[in-house]
This record gives sequence, structure tokens and C-alpha cells, in this order.
Amino acid sequence: MTRRSCAIYATGIVCAHLLIVGIALVVAQVFQTMIHSRLKKEITLTEKSQMFEGWKNPPPPVYMEYYFFNVTNAEEFLAGKKASVKQIGPYTYREYRPRENVTFLENGTKVYAVNPKTFVFVPEKSAGNPEVDVVVTVNIPFVAVMNELNSYSFFLRTFVSMYVNSLGVELFLNRTVHEVLWGFKDPLLSKIHGMRPEVDEYFGLMWKKNGTHEGEFVFHTGEQNYLDYGKIDTWNGLRKMSWWSSNQSNMINGTDGAVFHPLINRNELLYIFAADLCRSIHLAYVEDVDVKGIQAYRFAPPSDVLMSPKDNPTNEGFCVPAGDCLGTGVLKVSVCREGAPIVVSFPHFYQADPMYINAVDGLNPNKEEHETYLDLQPTTGVPIRACKRAQLNVILKRIQGFPKTKHINETIFPIMFVNETATIDDESAAQMRTLLLIVTLVSNFPLLIVGMGIILLVVLVILFCRNRQKKNEVKRIVFNEAFHSLTTAKDDTAYTQVSDKPDEPSETPASQPMRNGSYIAMSPVEAQKC
Repeated sequence: MTRRSCAIYATGIVCAHLLIVGIALVVAQVFQTMIHSRLKKEITLTEKSQMFEGWKNPPPPVYMEYYFFNVTNAEEFLAGKKASVKQIGPYTYREYRPRENVTFLENGTKVYAVNPKTFVFVPEKSAGNPEVDVVVTVNIPFVAVMNELNSYSFFLRTFVSMYVNSLGVELFLNRTVHEVLWGFKDPLLSKIHGMRPEVDEYFGLMWKKNGTHEGEFVFHTGEQNYLDYGKIDTWNGLRKMSWWSSNQSNMINGTDGAVFHPLINRNELLYIFAADLCRSIHLAYVEDVDVKGIQAYRFAPPSDVLMSPKDNPTNEGFCVPAGDCLGTGVLKVSVCREGAPIVVSFPHFYQADPMYINAVDGLNPNKEEHETYLDLQPTTGVPIRACKRAQLNVILKRIQGFPKTKHINETIFPIMFVNETATIDDESAAQMRTLLLIVTLVSNFPLLIVGMGIILLVVLVILFCRNRQKKNEVKRIVFNEAFHSLTTAKDDTAYTQVSDKPDEPSETPASQPMRNGSYIAMSPVEAQKC
């Protein structure tokens, strides 16, 4: 057997083995199962501690951008005209949110933590100076007092109204952005504080929220079921709330938005418990996106999250008291926030009923600037980009006994909205790209084996064809040599010329018949000499 034949046989054997093994691995999905099992498997407490380091101290910087709606026609609004506002901002703060007091519970199946948040102003990302810029906005403490007295007698409301007028308190106030955000000593609250010490005399939208947390959380670690990874078990010791009017609305579902289970698919709904909204919301798949070279799934709240109970009956439980419902796109959260009738929505009433948008001049809702979304890496479940956008509003309406409100039209009045953003940093993105490359290579290893088998199959075909070609070439050469020898032999044969003379008597015996005509006789002749 020649070397060429040995090479062909060896290539064929290797090719057959690669194709058989590769196809078997592809069909059995051995490596995909191994990767998925690793992502889902139960891990030790030590591994959990290492895994939760990134969860405890998330590396991506989080920024809070505050936008305010400055009222430009306060007097006209009090006279009964439509309100007009102008958006100012952003006033940007870096948010630091490490998890503290992290403690594993119940043999590592759950983990306890609090999440204090600290805010530091970032002037280079801001449109102005919050300690200098003044905003005209609704006097929320005054509205809270009127709302509290609405169930009392007309005479008491009249008396309080006269007292408020004597203090110079108006329905709209002029304060710096810093004061409205982080707090100021309110004259009306100061008077109430003197009579009821439990009432704080300071007011601010973020008053006492710098350096504090939103509650004590207990999370599932996912050891018993990977789908429970990061889900909230209890919040402030509660497994469900009691503010809303249905059991479904009171449920604490999902995670806090920082982590999700691995192996996310496009068809599932993801749930987040938002403590600042006093409820859980769900997100649905929107599209595939690319973030710093990482493929991700974008999830966003669908329109039915804040849809009117008339169109989505499951939201009827958020009407408190039962039956007292608002329209699409808004949610009254005053049930969990004592004081003013606070309403939350998406910025500029995005996805809300047009009547809320048309009630105030200066609003321009659009998806690009006002949509809330999460971009999740589906294999690991890690959020790599997030935009949480929410707007704070207050209900303004006429209240008997308060003459300042007698001409106003009932309006859900926008105060400000926040854009909370976080994007994976470059270093973490590079690590994730490397991790995903390894996962891809391992998962597709059987395909690589099949690919190598196909390549060897092509090589085998080429070798076989060349071997056939070589054999044909040898046969051609042998045939040519034989034909050449035959041609040479023919060249040594001479032919006699046909005679043109009359036939002469022949010495042929009489018994032999005469041939009719002349004929050519082939007989060897000696070469003639020159």
C-alpha cells in the first residue's frame, strides 16, 4: 500500500469519527446541558459569598437626573385657566447604593440585606446649580393640609384657611431646586409641629432619603431553584402588602431590579418590586439590543401596567378605596404615603390618557426620553443597562372652605420626574465579553468537531480525486508508450509500387488460376543504398 493510500484511509477514519462524535454531541446537547447546569447548579456558601460581591457593591455608576416642571402662569391657573409648565434640568447626582449587613439565612438559601443610598451632586452632568436655580411649583404641604381637612366640617376648613392666609402661605411656592429636593423648614408644617410633634417641620421630595434605605429585604439565593435567584422573600418582614384593595395587587413579586435569574427567554414576564411605587410591576420583551458589544434583551413595562381598570380589570385592585379609580397611565400612591394626594406616572404622562397630557401646556411625551427599560444579558441575567423613569404628580382640585382653590380646574399637576440610569462600565463589559466568548465556544464545541469532520471530508474527497487522477495519468502514459511502440513498428514496413505495365507471363504453375487485375503485395525490402 502506497503512502498516498495510507493517507486517504487515515483521513477517512478520522473524518468518520469526528462526524459521528460531533453529530452525536449536537443531538445530545451535552455541552449546552453542562453550561446550563453550571448556571443553575447549587453552589456552596463560599462560592455564594464570592458571587454576591458584585451584587453587594455593583460596579456600574448609577446617576439620578432630576427634572422639574417650572410653573409659568400660576396666577392664571388659580383664575381657572390651563396650567403652563417648562421643564428645567437635569440636576444630576451620583448614587452610591452598596448593600450592607449582608447575612445568609436558612443554610444559604436566603440572604438578608439593606440598601442605603447616598447622593452626590455632579455639576458637569447638570444643567444648572440647584442651590441657585429657583423653581415655581405646587406647595405640597399646603395641599396635604387641605386634603387632610377635606373630610372635616366646612367651618373648620374655613378657619384653617384664614389662619394659613395670615401666615402668607400660597398654593404655589418659589424655592431653590436644592430646597425642594433635599428639604427646607416649611412655615405651615412648623406651626403644625408645635401642636403635633410627630409631624416633621421640614419638607423635601428627598427629605431624609440621603443615606437611608427603603427597607429590609430578604432575597432568595436560587439554590433550591435557579428561577428564584434574586427574588424578594420578604420586605420589612412582609410577604405581601395591605394598602391595596385586592390580594393580587398586594403581592410582592420579583426582584428589586438589580439581578435576575440566568437563561432568560424572550417569552417570559419579569417582575420587579418598586418600593417607591408601593407595588410590583412586570416587564415584557421588546427587542434585541447591543450594549458595548454585548447582545442583550430589552424589557420594558407594557402599556397594561398602568392601564385603566376599564381596559385591564386586574388593575382594579389599585383603586383605593375600591372603585375610586384614575385613568390610564397614572397611579395614586397616597395610600402608602401619608399627606398629599400623590400620583405617579411615566414622565410627561407617557403612555397615559391624552386628557392628562392636554390638561397642562408644555408636556411632550416620547418613547426615547420617557420610557423605562432594562437591557439584560440573557445567559447570565445581569442588567447591563437600565433606565428607570418616573414622574411625581399631585392632584389639585377645589376644596370647600379654601377660597384659593375655588376657580381651579381639577388637574393632576406634574411636579418633577427622575431618570435613574446605569450602564455597565468598560472593565466589566470586557470581562463579560470574555466570559460569553468562553461560554459560546464551549457550547458550540460539538459544532466545531462537526466542522472539522466536514473539512476532513473535503480533504478526503480531494485526496481521492487526486489519487484517481494520478492513476489515470499512469494509465495514459503506459498507453502512450504502447501506442508509440506500435507506431514505430509500422514505420519499418515498405510497400511495393503497383505496376502500370501489361501483365507478363508468369511462371506460376498452370494449376494456379490467374488473378484478375493487379494487387498490392506487402513484402519486406532492403533499404536501397544511395
